[in-house]
Amino acid sequence: MTAAAFTTVCGDGKQTNMGGTNEKSRSPRQARSQTSKLIAIIDEDERMQHSLRNLIESTGLVVRCFGSAEEFLESDLHGRAACVIAEIRMPKMSGLDLQAKLKEEDCDIRIIFITADGDAGTRIQAMRAGAVEFLTKPFDHQCLLKILQAALDI
Repeated sequence: MTAAAFTTVCGDGKQTNMGGTNEKSRSPRQARSQTSKLIAIIDEDERMQHSLRNLIESTGLVVRCFGSAEEFLESDLHGRAACVIAEIRMPKMSGLDLQAKLKEEDCDIRIIFITADGDAGTRIQAMRAGAVEFLTKPFDHQCLLKILQAALDI
């Protein structure tokens, strides 16, 4: 497997540098194992959950939705998810609090944050703590899929 860095350009013109696997270098076994990776979507907005679930399941990935960070942590899936797509601002436990809790529990889960209220300070905090990306709603769905794929290939 050959690692390759690439850049995605989202609808807002922002470039995102990602490390990942070159598509041509992926073995058939790696392509098949892609379907077994679990993606957790954490957002209190059920319409957003539904939209993201449909988008991500269309790529063959397995998706589970949660209405809160607490619900995700109480599930038996928080130790098995390959990637979390989470709203940064949620009632009770925020996305940043979730990120800290997962780190505290040594859960090696990649996190992509989404938010309608992103500010520079929160973005910097999330990225410094290891987030894969921080997207502001509305975001380009194809850009999210590229970022998700890169996160899974790291």
